[in-house]
Amino acid sequence: MEVKKTKRADLEGGKTSGFLMGLIIGCAVLFAAFEWGSRDVKVIGDSGIAEIIAEEEIEITRPEDAPPPPPPPPAPVVTEVLNVVEDNVELEQQEILSTEDTQTAAQVQTYVAPAAAIQEEEEESAQQIFTVVEEMPAFPGGETELLKFINGAIRYPVIAQENGIQGRVTCAFVVNRDGAVVDAEIMRGVDPSLDKEALRVINTMPKWSPGKQRGKPVRVRYIIPVTFRLQ
Repeated sequence: MEVKKTKRADLEGGKTSGFLMGLIIGCAVLFAAFEWGSRDVKVIGDSGIAEIIAEEEIEITRPEDAPPPPPPPPAPVVTEVLNVVEDNVELEQQEILSTEDTQTAAQVQTYVAPAAAIQEEEEESAQQIFTVVEEMPAFPGGETELLKFINGAIRYPVIAQENGIQGRVTCAFVVNRDGAVVDAEIMRGVDPSLDKEALRVINTMPKWSPGKQRGKPVRVRYIIPVTFRLQ
């Protein structure tokens, strides 16, 4: 059996018309609200605010100019005291030196070193050992006599001969200001026995002619080789 509905009981039929009416009413309300808010608003200025601001302004005051400093006290007045001397009183004579006299004396005078300084310098140069000087020390008779003396004084050690040891021993020594040979040492050795024999020969040498620097005898370090050769 089919169920039939009346037009009054049909709710779907009036739904569309109700929606349209609500939309129209909402638009009318919005339009009225816009018309009401666009009215001119007149702003009335209040003069009381300006008066309050004027009253609140702070007065800017400038500091008073500082008073000028007091003037300095006057300088003491120096009065010259003149001693009146009678004509019959003799005054002490004083020497008056001019700049010309001082300069002349300075040009004439010469500097003289103290004796203590000279003595100290001489002692220092006496202890200094030179390696090269203007006039080198020399063996009596020259280098030829030096070679003869070394060859004649050497005693070849037996232990070195038995072991076939030979070579050149370099020795160094100092010739003092009086020509004496001191402080002999081995700079390059070969064998203890040969080194000892070389030092013995050096220490037995006679006095040399001392070396000189600026015309004065000085201590000079001298180096010579001592050769040991088996035949």
